[in-house]
Amino acid sequence: MVPEIDNINHDQVPLPFGGGARGGVGGVGGVGGAALAHDPTLSPESRVWVYTASRRLTDPEAEFTRQQTAAFLQTWTAHNQALLAKSELIDNQLLLLVVDETQAGASGCSIDKSVHFLEQLGQHLGLDWFERMRFGWVDAAGELYFADRAEFAALRQAGTITDSTLVVNTLVQKRGELADQWLIPYAQSWHRRLF
Repeated sequence: MVPEIDNINHDQVPLPFGGGARGGVGGVGGVGGAALAHDPTLSPESRVWVYTASRRLTDPEAEFTRQQTAAFLQTWTAHNQALLAKSELIDNQLLLLVVDETQAGASGCSIDKSVHFLEQLGQHLGLDWFERMRFGWVDAAGELYFADRAEFAALRQAGTITDSTLVVNTLVQKRGELADQWLIPYAQSWHRRLF
């Protein structure tokens, strides 16, 4: 059963590790990828889902999201088998869900449960986790930024985003891909087909 999102005031959630201050890319998993890319407890073949929020979460919302996601993952099953799953919230805007399918495979019903959970979480926070036209990129100083489609196109047109600019590849499908395909140059990305 999917845990329901409780009614706590998520603006008042204490931050046990000092919040999620925006940092450079090193603060969000390093240029090589997300922190889960290097998790030895998960198979490199573990399945990955990347969700982009329609806006950046506040630090209390980010902590609330981490807590609720951890609770969901503790109960996430496929055909009555617990899934070995982990999550990572990157820069208070990208949520990764990873399932090690060498333990138990994610089924259609289990994937539906995760979608339902994220819909509830998004409704509680007043955002959409299924925003597909929000794009992330890394600037020369190593800062991760996000823009909607029109903004991203304008940045590309202005030359702010060049062929060598690292962009977030939300199409990664396996944990092993997070290490070297999570951030890729614009010229090698799927983004270039849109802009």
